[in-house]
Amino acid sequence: MAEQNVRSSDAAIGVFDSGVGGLTVLNALRAALPHENLVYLGDTARVPYGTKSAVSVMRYAEQAVRALQSRHIKAVVIACNTASAMALEHLQATYPDIPVLGVIEPGALAACRQTSSRHIGVIATESTTYNQAYQKAIINLMPDARVRAQACSLFVALAEEGWHSGELVEKIIAKCLQPLLEAGGEGGDMDTLVLGCTHFPALGEAIANVVGPDIKLVDSAVTTAAAVSERLGLAGLLNKQSPAGTLGFLVTDGPERFVRVANNFFNETIASASVELVDIQHYSAT
Repeated sequence: MAEQNVRSSDAAIGVFDSGVGGLTVLNALRAALPHENLVYLGDTARVPYGTKSAVSVMRYAEQAVRALQSRHIKAVVIACNTASAMALEHLQATYPDIPVLGVIEPGALAACRQTSSRHIGVIATESTTYNQAYQKAIINLMPDARVRAQACSLFVALAEEGWHSGELVEKIIAKCLQPLLEAGGEGGDMDTLVLGCTHFPALGEAIANVVGPDIKLVDSAVTTAAAVSERLGLAGLLNKQSPAGTLGFLVTDGPERFVRVANNFFNETIASASVELVDIQHYSAT
């Protein structure tokens, strides 16, 4: 049974990811909800989730939520596509008294609203692509949509190393996207591409240069932030205090590397002193 969580409007929103990619979601939350207190947990000891089994990801995700609950949070945002695909329903069932939101449903909804041709592409990690989470979510919303997905796990390394632009980066992106773009070219009408990994927005400009102006990119971070705002508003949990919200960071390994790599994803400078090393494995999952 989940621990009882006492919620109040000034409690923090807990955000977790396997590492640093979820900081793109934190950016969007910070912009959309500037008065909210935010606690970010990066499970850097076990990154990447994209190569792990569903059982392992569900266990990791539950440990992350339990660790965040110890910080008296009022909501959870799964800022990881793999964890959203594999653990969202489990977490929502395990913690019925706290809003738990993922990034896939908001991204799928944004893609469906944006497309005119109903031909949508998705790029993600291997596990998210194999799980078909975006494909299923899009078809559920738009049954006559055509959805093609391509695994682009190499983009994660590019993003984390700060290789975000330039001729070489665009050549790598073009090579990785070639199967998707050639398949999309058969109909000539793919007009929407979902960035199905929270690392990928860091490469957004380079990806846009490769796919061209006729294909619009969907960043699920922005739509997720809007969904969080709506959900908290309906629950009467929006923080309406005037001061800017606080930020806290938890990592399970390598806080120094986290601070260094975070500069590639987060719009604000993260002070080393604000990053706490925690062991979440003792938060046993049920």
